[in-house]
Amino acid sequence: MISIREEPKLKDKKILLRLDLNVPLENGKITDTTRIDKIIPTLKFLIKQNSKIIILSHVGRPKGKFVNELTLNPICEDLSKKLSQNVKLITKNINNINNKDLFKNNDEKIIMLENIRFYLEEENNDPEFAKHLASLADIYVNDAFSCSHRAHASIHQISNFLPSYSGLQLDLEVSALKKITSEIKRPITCIIGGSKISTKINVIKNLISKFDNIIIVGGMANNVIKYMGHNIGKSLQEENSDLIIKEIFSLSKKENCKLVYPEDIVVSKDLNGTPQIKELNEISSDEIILDIGPKTINIINNIIDESNTIFWNGPAGYFENPSFANGSIKIAENIIKNNKSNKIYSVAGGGDTVSLLNSLNAIDNFNFVSTAGGAFLEYLEGKELPGIKALN
Repeated sequence: MISIREEPKLKDKKILLRLDLNVPLENGKITDTTRIDKIIPTLKFLIKQNSKIIILSHVGRPKGKFVNELTLNPICEDLSKKLSQNVKLITKNINNINNKDLFKNNDEKIIMLENIRFYLEEENNDPEFAKHLASLADIYVNDAFSCSHRAHASIHQISNFLPSYSGLQLDLEVSALKKITSEIKRPITCIIGGSKISTKINVIKNLISKFDNIIIVGGMANNVIKYMGHNIGKSLQEENSDLIIKEIFSLSKKENCKLVYPEDIVVSKDLNGTPQIKELNEISSDEIILDIGPKTINIINNIIDESNTIFWNGPAGYFENPSFANGSIKIAENIIKNNKSNKIYSVAGGGDTVSLLNSLNAIDNFNFVSTAGGAFLEYLEGKELPGIKALN
């Protein structure tokens, strides 16, 4: 993998720059700019080299359809302000764009093509689509580590048609994760959340042999609570997950990895209702599990206190509502406390986890924070990421 820093001839070169600007939007407004902020150094580096920049990115999951609410226009506006120069959004169908449509004026230095996932060819890793994208530029740069576990046209296939390099943020992510995995200190604890256990089953299975403790929280934990014979009411759950959970418990026993799940929880009748702390055997059929309880917080914090390395991917509850953010906040506060005392090495990853830490102004209190979710976990798992492989 060669960094774009090492390419000496960038002046006047057209750079096809793949970024992950999949930021949260509400009514067309960006609610968390972390992913934008992290790629500013790469853009400033290329601007300094007098390169012409063509940005490729996505927002949301439009599944190959044009969705007005998922336009990249708010991101263009934010980038223009941060860079103090215009970033022009090209809304023309990408398949019909040619070089005459780009950099029409001398003052145009940065352009952005509309949401790349508006095109089915992107997620299908279509070689002709990648070839067409490549025809617009001289050099390809991947600075989207958080998308690099996807074999998509603008991540994977594109490297077959252009000289390809890593961007500055991708360099940082890979360097940090290499350091973590090679210099890891036990005991190691992984706190893992998210809604679907099936999407992270292979990650959990592979991490069990590498970790001393795996703590399952968030929506994933509901499946475990149900598996243990408790009513979970109207809580988020995944059907047919019993065999998966049985396998996880069996493997953790075999590998001597402690598997932890909530022993008490916070419930409500709806997402904006009154929080109630309950034992697992007290959940009513009309209630939703939305956070972990104080007993569980205490158990998790004791494990954190006894750990040397912490990986955190996924909040403990519905943190968007302050009434159900206590578990996530208490975990964050204890990791930060241990971090400040140099007792642990802490790594956090995933969009929701980053948003949570941002809301607490806690990003800088972790040793490393990755904007990646799936890519972060798959790298730790030891998988070869298609986007990284394409650069080698």
